[in-house]
Amino acid sequence: MKLRVLYFARLRERFGVAEESLDFSGATAADLIGQLQARGGVWAEELASGRAFRVAVNQEIVTLDAVFPEHAEIAIFPPVTGG
Repeated sequence: MKLRVLYFARLRERFGVAEESLDFSGATAADLIGQLQARGGVWAEELASGRAFRVAVNQEIVTLDAVFPEHAEIAIFPPVTGG
């Protein structure tokens, strides 16, 4: 399946990319995170277990067990606090 993946804030800076189109063979957010971690380096570091980040599917925050629909827009970003 094809996904559009967007990266924001710290993650965009560390990965050096704001968005990409991915061929994705998994089903869930956890599968995607695993695929991205497998790239190694900053990808594995920033998306490691225990690191703070959120995943949204079509602009709705989801848990890592969420299943992606075809052609979904996925956003990965650090948590945001208000003031």
